[in-house]
Amino acid sequence: MAPVKEGALLWEPPASLKKQSNMQYYMNWLYKEKALDFKSYEELLDWSVTDIERFWESLWEFFDIKASASYTRVLDERKMPGSKWFEGAKLNYTEQVFRHFTPNDSAIISQSEVRPLDHMTWQELYDKTASFASGLKSAGVKSGDRVVAYMPNITETVVAFLACASIGAVWSSCSPDFGSPTVIDRFKQIEPKVLITVDGYRYGGKDFDRMSTVKEIQNGIPALEKTILLPYLQENPDADTLHEAVLWKQFMAEHKNASLTYEAVPFDHPLWVLYSSGTTGLPKAIVQGQGGIIIEHLKQLVLHMDLHKGDRFFWFTTTGWMMWNLLVGGLLNQSTILLYDGNPGYPSLDTVWKFAEDTEMKVLGTSASFLLACRKNGLKPKEQFNLDKLMSIGSTGSPLPPEGFQWVYENVKSDLWLFSISGGTDVCSAFVTGSPFHPVHAGNIQCRALGSKVEAYDEKGTPITDEVGELVISEPMPSMPLYFWNDEGNERYLDSYFSTYTGVWRHGDWIKINQDGSCQIYGRSDSTINRGGIRMGTSEIYSAVESIKGVTDSLIVDVSNHNGKDFMPLFVVLEKGINLDDTLKNKINKQIKETCSPRHIPNDIYEIQEVPRTLNGKKLEVPIKKILMDVPFEKAVNIDSVGNKKALDYFIDLAKNIN
Repeated sequence: MAPVKEGALLWEPPASLKKQSNMQYYMNWLYKEKALDFKSYEELLDWSVTDIERFWESLWEFFDIKASASYTRVLDERKMPGSKWFEGAKLNYTEQVFRHFTPNDSAIISQSEVRPLDHMTWQELYDKTASFASGLKSAGVKSGDRVVAYMPNITETVVAFLACASIGAVWSSCSPDFGSPTVIDRFKQIEPKVLITVDGYRYGGKDFDRMSTVKEIQNGIPALEKTILLPYLQENPDADTLHEAVLWKQFMAEHKNASLTYEAVPFDHPLWVLYSSGTTGLPKAIVQGQGGIIIEHLKQLVLHMDLHKGDRFFWFTTTGWMMWNLLVGGLLNQSTILLYDGNPGYPSLDTVWKFAEDTEMKVLGTSASFLLACRKNGLKPKEQFNLDKLMSIGSTGSPLPPEGFQWVYENVKSDLWLFSISGGTDVCSAFVTGSPFHPVHAGNIQCRALGSKVEAYDEKGTPITDEVGELVISEPMPSMPLYFWNDEGNERYLDSYFSTYTGVWRHGDWIKINQDGSCQIYGRSDSTINRGGIRMGTSEIYSAVESIKGVTDSLIVDVSNHNGKDFMPLFVVLEKGINLDDTLKNKINKQIKETCSPRHIPNDIYEIQEVPRTLNGKKLEVPIKKILMDVPFEKAVNIDSVGNKKALDYFIDLAKNIN
């Protein structure tokens, strides 16, 4: 079929979906309980970001949030940062999870390269959480203490997190593929009392022993008092090689049949610490509150993704990405969460689609890069797998171009709801997201999220429509960071979000908000390329370049400066057997000229073996730009945030030749 154009209509929600959606149920509830009659989503959105106190209070009531003490007011004052939400309220995340569970229903369905498909019932999850929580208390962990996990995406990690939250301790996690310096840089900042870890992990069919790494982590974090070791690769790893370590099974057995109690904590009590990918300096340790995450995740998952009790909800993620935290949030509404640990492309890209069939998945969450990889490899899941139960696909991590949308509708399911979302670790949610009320247009994000006053600002700080501008949030939200850990005077926090516009959150993305309320994200604003007054998101250039047969990946940076230096190189990764000759270069330049703009044709094109990426898979645009501008390496790159360090060598050598 002919390539689809951006904005082309691909799907419209059937009347039955709209009528039975949680969003419609919420609007009906607002009419019945609050005498608020909204005729459209746009009216509802406008109210939610204008009368923000009544909106967030309505969610508290609509979701019937369990609290042992009620709040005295919804919001102290509308200011950013520093707004205080639901003062006086006392609640608990884990209590919200277990308050209405059905004992014999599946709470978690999991599979990994190590373990076969397995179901854990709600009763099993409850019992294991109770045992682990009791063990933590016996180990001296109290409310406010930090518990950290070097764990894969498996059921034990969820158990440990829920146990941690139940006693008011503060959770933080890293994936076991992170190296010890990276983990120490994160965990050492928050001085954890307990480390939970595996002995190793399997990825792409290969086993990776992590016992020596765990020892390095222990040595690098003096605050640690206890380590709980889960045998994952080996049956009997030698826990004696570690300090103050106990095996998971023993830790649990000592607290079998414990009862689960809940520590009632203030709305703004820290739930977890997440970390920015960080390009320079230590990663930012972002602290988010129990109450803010409860209410934000219920809004995002129940209203925007239309999750119902028992729905089978999956997002491919590791424990080092905020999407893991959002996935676990599905338990707040008694959905069944699906965990997969391993390489989604091993032994082939069919793995995730087979998992969807085997689990009767309703919502499949993944990354744009995965969907584009499936497209590149000619996959046709609808011809190989029974996806009758699959109702929606979510995409995030980077903008999904129109050809990605087209591939899903042609090769997965034609009557599917495909929603692209964008937000960030900073709020552990999405600002722009999906909606069961809206049609799907190629390349577009359906809508701005309720309660998120998303605007596009021009260079003067004026809101604009139908033009690309800075993504800002101009009203506070409950899940915004409480603070950064060890950030004296909130200096890094203020610099990260509020240094450009006073009292307005600048997120660091380019966005275009269309007249109909749909949006497009155009990449990071600090890596967007302005040539001759025309700003172009790097994602647009990547979409154009990587659509060419033989090009598998790309990176573009603009190192032009005020001294008149004009240099914008493009770097490409090619399929085996493809040569970067003049014919291919001309083809790439022609594609950029016709698809993007003549001004964005690169000065030169270089072949590289791989694109440098962060641990979360994002292209290292800004650090590479700094390296090529002769910024000292240690100031240009936080090396421990880089997932493929050797890929930097090429650019270091190139910088010597061009400067």
